[in-house]
Amino acid sequence: MACVRLGMAIVLVCLAQVAMAAAVRPMQGHPGNIFVSGELVSIPCGAAWRLVDYEGRVVREGQSRDGRAEIGELGVGYYRLEAVGGRSASLGVLAPLAVRPSKDSPIGADTAMSWFYQDQEKEAVASLCALAGLNWVRDRLNWAEIEPEKGEISAGRYDVSARVLSSAGLRVLQVIHYSPKWANPEQKRFPTDLRDAHRFWERMAGRWKGQVEAFEPWNEADIDVFGGHTGAEMAAYQKASYLGLKRGNPEVIASLNVFAHSRPATLEDLKANEAWPYFDTCNLHHYIAYDQYPQWYSAFRGISAGRPLWTTEFSMPVQWEGDQAAQEPGEENLREQARRVPRAFAASLHEGTRAAFYFILGHYVEGKTQFGVIRRDLTPRPAYLALAATGRLLADARPAGRLRAESGVQAYVFFARPDGREAEVVVAWSSQGEKRVDWKGTPAAVFDYLGRPVVAAAALTADPVYLVMPAGWSRGVEMEPPPAMPQVRQAEASPIVLQAIWPTAGVDVNRSAYRIPATGEQRIPVFVYNFGSRAARGHLKAAGPAGWRVGLEETVEIGPGERKELKLAVSRGERAAALETIRVEGDFAESGRPVLSLRLAAE
Repeated sequence: MACVRLGMAIVLVCLAQVAMAAAVRPMQGHPGNIFVSGELVSIPCGAAWRLVDYEGRVVREGQSRDGRAEIGELGVGYYRLEAVGGRSASLGVLAPLAVRPSKDSPIGADTAMSWFYQDQEKEAVASLCALAGLNWVRDRLNWAEIEPEKGEISAGRYDVSARVLSSAGLRVLQVIHYSPKWANPEQKRFPTDLRDAHRFWERMAGRWKGQVEAFEPWNEADIDVFGGHTGAEMAAYQKASYLGLKRGNPEVIASLNVFAHSRPATLEDLKANEAWPYFDTCNLHHYIAYDQYPQWYSAFRGISAGRPLWTTEFSMPVQWEGDQAAQEPGEENLREQARRVPRAFAASLHEGTRAAFYFILGHYVEGKTQFGVIRRDLTPRPAYLALAATGRLLADARPAGRLRAESGVQAYVFFARPDGREAEVVVAWSSQGEKRVDWKGTPAAVFDYLGRPVVAAAALTADPVYLVMPAGWSRGVEMEPPPAMPQVRQAEASPIVLQAIWPTAGVDVNRSAYRIPATGEQRIPVFVYNFGSRAARGHLKAAGPAGWRVGLEETVEIGPGERKELKLAVSRGERAAALETIRVEGDFAESGRPVLSLRLAAE
């Protein structure tokens, strides 16, 4: 028996050592005043002080020593240190993250690290992301900065961000917003020659192999501020970018250039251009009310061809007030911002998103709207604590369903691994006053939206709670299942890509169409690209609605890396509808069957 006990002791010590190795610990110096429970809390302070908790109660008082407030151990939560005659500072205490989330955990955030932070700040920011249990982080690129002259690559601060984030165990998604002037004088539009995008993405995917795992080739191309492109234009650019990314790193995740809207015209246009072989994930954004999520996500499932949905920006931001320099929300808005974090994650994950990036980690405003969960000095707002609670308690989460309950009760159920242990986690709140719920069992643990343990959750309020239930609990409750994803549509990506170019003034972004005169023949430039490694020969044929005259029936021979210009001649029929579609199909034998679908609107 002694040998058995000794053996077990050795096993337990080994397991403890593994857990300690896997644990995420704060950086030395505790940037952002973030600690984990069990640590001695000490922050700079040059005067007498008092410590106030989230509910406004004074929990400690003292006199600074050697320029610091030595506070001691604190429970999980958000606190404010008020110095006598000085400025206050916020601090956060998190539950220790004993186990990192797995590579499948859906919890992430947009950091815009390369744009928001100097190189010397980046390790601290990465540490705050890791402490919050994030798996994915999103950064931002400036193509014109990286490639100021065609072919001259200088990634500088972006190399630093890629290294720092990946070294912290975070999975990185990168995105761009504009073209360099040399690629298109209208920088908010895609490059006119898609070979420029193909080369750029090939180089970036290869450069950051092992550091940046995913790329969105463009941010919100469907709105005017980022170009106001049609679905056809987004599809052509996506195809060239995907082929470049995969040539640079075949293992990279080549995401769809992400949508800001769920506008049916643009989605239908992209779908008609058969873009699905050219994206690994179907990416979307939203800043909408929770009851709009089902319709929004349904629209993107419709174009996904079964690829995973990624929501790479989402939140329900609040307004700042008072001091223009601070741009700080008031107390109630800070609380509401924090409450909205678990609500938005729960509702989004229920709809099937496989990676959810909260917008945004850092201090960022648009007008009177404050998005960020940490301040410029990296100290937390309550919403950072809420984000960390989500990262820990919904680690590896997959939707199980939504409880059938009385009106006003919002209760989403997930298969998850909080603290590395399999469980079923319920995220619940009431949108209609206090509500009592029979949970059909006793939770193993209950936490509030800041991650603080609470006694019970029989009565729900507007404050979300997490109930950790044993595995298998949901088999005994009535639930609405999460929406089903469509079957994966298999197809090979052709290296032959077709692109139409029309003057920007003639693009109707709301109808995802090119405007053409009601009478007379129009000649639309159509470009054929060969992104393959060998020459190709094929036939193109265009077709339009009854009564239209359409001309583009040509045999094309094109070498690897070549671009050829053709003219698509169209004349509207006498009784044509205000909006019609022209379709160009190609047959290039082993090089595939490229497609170009164009929506044309009469001026």
